[in-house]
Amino acid sequence: MYKVIGTVKSRAARAIWMLEELGVPFEHIAAPPRSDAAIAINPTGKVPVLIADGVPITDSTAIIQFLADKHGTFTRPAGTLERARQDSLTQFLLDEFDAALWVAARHSFILPKELRQSAIKDSLKWEFERSQKTLVARMGLGPYLMGEDLTVPDIILTHCLSWAYAAGFPVSEERLKTYSKLVSARPAYLRAMAR
Repeated sequence: MYKVIGTVKSRAARAIWMLEELGVPFEHIAAPPRSDAAIAINPTGKVPVLIADGVPITDSTAIIQFLADKHGTFTRPAGTLERARQDSLTQFLLDEFDAALWVAARHSFILPKELRQSAIKDSLKWEFERSQKTLVARMGLGPYLMGEDLTVPDIILTHCLSWAYAAGFPVSEERLKTYSKLVSARPAYLRAMAR
């Protein structure tokens, strides 16, 4: 059985959602970042951590891609052009969406007060909005990023859009608003967020 450490108010939501989509049994330890439970498994104290066969796996993207590959679903096969496109979308989302939101969070409540630069958030919001236009131009016919099936980048994008709404980042592209409503209505997503 898998064990996932981290709260749904962190990137652990991605791992929990993937496990819910897979329908496999797992134990959830809702430990916040830098808690004793998190540090006991990952010396940095970062979450999520997935324990698979007694081995800890860190980083939400590594976790969800591992699970998708292991279970042969929610991903395209390695070594195919479709997997290259999927990985390209994943990296784009991490670079352009996740990174902007993470830097804003660091300057909102993570860094010591004397190191926070609140003015940086305006430029991050501008970049985030510009990146939405680029993403919409790269999206296929849908309803998901890679077509008819939910894949790893959909989990990252949906989590980032949820994070953006909570952080006051503008989601200005109508297609992304519609997409967000569709994907966040999935039963596995709702079960994951209810934890």
